[in-house]
Amino acid sequence: MLLAAPGPTNALLATSGAAKGFGVSLGLLSASLLGYLLAIALLRAVVGPVIAAAPALGVALSAVMCVYLLYLAWVLWRRSGTHLSDAQPITFQRVFLTTMLNPKAIVFAFSLFPLGFSAGEVGLLTWFGILSVLIILTGVLWIAVGAMLRRGMYGTAAAEAGYRGGAVVLMLFACMLGWRLIG
Repeated sequence: MLLAAPGPTNALLATSGAAKGFGVSLGLLSASLLGYLLAIALLRAVVGPVIAAAPALGVALSAVMCVYLLYLAWVLWRRSGTHLSDAQPITFQRVFLTTMLNPKAIVFAFSLFPLGFSAGEVGLLTWFGILSVLIILTGVLWIAVGAMLRRGMYGTAAAEAGYRGGAVVLMLFACMLGWRLIG
């Protein structure tokens, strides 16, 4: 459920589906998959032990992610007036970086995956395999949602709805993260 919930990566995938269509946007699934798997691996192997030793670094990392999400929301909002034919596509790099910084990866790394597993164990690879399938299926769903918006409201309205909707979701996600930081 967490993977399918609106968030930064899903907002970008849906926005791409609305702006450029289903087929063109499918290439972004590999960026999402690579971003999540690499983020989880790095979080488990490197960041977890560092944050355990210095909790202030975890707060700083959360603040950086919050600012980045606000930046992405601002960029998407600015593009909201762009006609579909003029819209720049959501790039592999943007989806990859957004997914790497997605707070959901932190939840997956430290809550979903059992902490006792080490990188070489078969059980951990099974968890990664299951998560990979779910990432792909969820990404296809979000791209399809965006593509349906494209078909239903062709033209400037579709681009505006896609970009502004994605911007609002990113902003809300950043606000939730920020609230957690100050609360």
